[in-house]
Amino acid sequence: MYDMAKILFVVSGADHWTLADGTAHPTGFWAEEAVAPYRAFTDAGHEVVVATPGGVVPTVDRGSLAPDVNGGQEGADAVAAGLEAFEELRRPVALEDVDPDVYDAVFYPGGHGPMEDLAVDPVSGRLLARVLASGKPLGVVCHGPAALLAATGPDGRSAFAGYRLTGFTNAEEAQAGFADKAKWLLQDRLVALGADFQEGEPWAPFVITDRNLITGQNPASSVPLAAELLNRLG
Repeated sequence: MYDMAKILFVVSGADHWTLADGTAHPTGFWAEEAVAPYRAFTDAGHEVVVATPGGVVPTVDRGSLAPDVNGGQEGADAVAAGLEAFEELRRPVALEDVDPDVYDAVFYPGGHGPMEDLAVDPVSGRLLARVLASGKPLGVVCHGPAALLAATGPDGRSAFAGYRLTGFTNAEEAQAGFADKAKWLLQDRLVALGADFQEGEPWAPFVITDRNLITGQNPASSVPLAAELLNRLG
C-alpha cells in the first residue's frame, strides 16, 4: 500500500479548438485520459485535485464518449460512469492559485483543449518548469504535451529541450482527420522546441520516461502512464 499522495490534475478549460480557417471545433478534455488515471490514482488511495485556468469547470470532448473510440458501448458506458464519479472535475481550483510544492505529482490529460489554452498559458508553463525542476513525477498524455510549449527555463529556452518524450503524432492527427485543418501540429512544435520526440505505432500504447517526465502518445497510453507514475510515487 502506498502512503497517500496528493496529485494535481491540470485540465484544459477550453471548450473549442480554433482551426486554421478560423472555425471553432468543439472540444475539451478527452474522457478516458482523465478517467482511467483518476481511477488508478484513487484506487491506490491517493487524493486528486483538479485545477483549470481561471477555475472554470472543464468541458469533456463529446467525441471521447462515443462507443467507437471506447471499444464499443460497454467501454463508452464505463467511461461515462467514471466521468460521473470524478467529482473533483466539477469543483476545480484556479490554476493561478496552485502552489505546486504541496503536491507529490502532477498529471495533464489531453484532448484538443490544451492546444487552445494550455499551449499559450504562462501560469501553466511556469508550473510545468517548476515541477520538472523539482524531480517530482510529471505525467502528460496525448495532446496534454501542448502545455509544454509554454514552459521556458531560466535561460529562455524550453524547459523540455533535450528531453525524450512523446505525444499525439502527426500520423494520428492525420488519421483523426485534423492534420490538414490544424493551425499547427503538436509533434512538429515539440520537435521545434528541441525535444527528442519518440513515436510509437498509431493508437497503440506508448509511454516514454526521461528523468521525472512521463509522457504518453495517445488515449491508449493513459493506463500504462498512470501505472508508471504510481510506480514513481511508490
